Amino acid sequence: MSRREQFAGRWAFIFAAIGSAVGLGNIWRFPYVAYENGGGAFIVPYLVALLTAGIPLLFFDYAIGHRFKGSPPLAFRRLSKWAESIGWWQVLICFVIGVYYAAIIAYAAMYTWFSFGERWGDDPEAFFFGEYLQVPERVAPTLEFVPAVFWPMLVVWVILLVVLGAGVQRGIAMASLIGIPVLFIMFIALVIVALTLPGAMDGLNALFTPNWSVLSDPQVWIAAYGQIFFSLSVGFGIMITYASYLKRRTNLTGSGLMVGFTNSSFEILCGIGVFSALGFMAQANGVQVADVVSNGIGLAFIAFPTIISEAPLGVLIGVLFFASLVFAGFTSLVSILEVVVSAVKDKLGWSRWTTVSVVVGFSGIVSLLLFSTTTGINVLDVTDAWANNFGIVGAALVAVVVVSWLLRRLDGMVSHLNAVSSFRVGRIYKVLVAVILPIVLAYMWVSDVVLKATEGYGDFPAWFVNTFGWGMSIALIVVAILLALLPWSQRSALHSELNDNLGPESVTGEEELAGAVPGARGAPTGHGRHVDTPSSPPRNPSHPEHPEKGV
Repeated sequence: MSRREQFAGRWAFIFAAIGSAVGLGNIWRFPYVAYENGGGAFIVPYLVALLTAGIPLLFFDYAIGHRFKGSPPLAFRRLSKWAESIGWWQVLICFVIGVYYAAIIAYAAMYTWFSFGERWGDDPEAFFFGEYLQVPERVAPTLEFVPAVFWPMLVVWVILLVVLGAGVQRGIAMASLIGIPVLFIMFIALVIVALTLPGAMDGLNALFTPNWSVLSDPQVWIAAYGQIFFSLSVGFGIMITYASYLKRRTNLTGSGLMVGFTNSSFEILCGIGVFSALGFMAQANGVQVADVVSNGIGLAFIAFPTIISEAPLGVLIGVLFFASLVFAGFTSLVSILEVVVSAVKDKLGWSRWTTVSVVVGFSGIVSLLLFSTTTGINVLDVTDAWANNFGIVGAALVAVVVVSWLLRRLDGMVSHLNAVSSFRVGRIYKVLVAVILPIVLAYMWVSDVVLKATEGYGDFPAWFVNTFGWGMSIALIVVAILLALLPWSQRSALHSELNDNLGPESVTGEEELAGAVPGARGAPTGHGRHVDTPSSPPRNPSHPEHPEKGV
């Protein structure tokens, strides 16, 4: 039996995981969410959400990926054949996010170039939607390509092809080992420059002045959980896939703590840099900081170009800011598409280069057809809203409930974490995953579905939202079920890859054998299905079923 690709070491994995977690949302979403939800007081619910939901879900993904050694479909298939469709749902969500994420990276790459000549002129908003994206008044998909979007997107897909084709260590890990330090250096330089701008302290006061009264508002706490959830790349297969490439003895919880706190530290750094610049913008225009605050596309491609045009060292600020978006976006895109590549490779048994060529080629064609056109930004807006709130939250909710309550395998996940990690988890962790997480995720999911169902989405016509929002989301679930029904190839990882965390797989590769010796290559000695119950015998002395109680 063959062995799965692996990261060369723990640090390669940590950099890759940080590269996935630190993305566009850290830069353009966190500062706005913090400002709108109590400023400095928001740090309290934010840290609570990190400790009670973000890191526990990160551990949950690590445990599934590392123990069952596979992409989401393979990992959930080894957990239970009835759970495979959950993995495919996560894979399809990654596919959808990947095809539009490339467009945003292309925008940022072009704006890095535009910064040298301040191409947006006196009206950045009109330039972005009019001259650059050429958005028509009529909201309908077209095949009118925008060259300034098409060509940089094509370059992004070509580079992605090379990185993913090079493999886990030489491609993914190397991209993160280079990209993340460069990203941090550039953004620290941006923060230093932004802090020297007139009005910077006004911006920081606006961001960090606490409004303690908001702590009694449930919506502020939900906003904190939402920010943590979306910024850590949890719940939709990335961390499951990355953890499957780890060596057998790896400190999972220690790595998770490092990734979680590094991600949050970078978000706070982003808040300092962004609001220092917004404070300057407010002072330069004689208005309050509240009048210039924005997030997402508006912050990146409208507010920041305005700041660049007015600020001393504006060109430097522009290059640092937009290049940071490129690096943060690309390392995240690598992780997103690797989920799809890994899933297809596991199911069909193709070589990496064949799988990458097919997956990246197909994804690139869909991406260019939908998002490099004059209406690409409209499709992106709706697709992003549903893929994140309906898709990621829904898939994470189902995964947690199925593993914790329907299959009752959470004890096994905890045992595995404790067997290989330095920071032990126990009863409190199980309560967080099995009780707190489902409640929070269910509230987020139901409230968003009700809101969109009753109020629609922005000014988009109902048919457009139904097609690229609801229609897309429902189609992903249907296709996920169909993919789970397809038989696994005899060359697939299910049949051909050795999972030395569980011991030899049976001839079908489906189940863990009771009493199997991990790492043995001989014939199976039993035919029972292991169930994580108190009566199940431990597989080896180093992997106890009843670890000492921890957190």
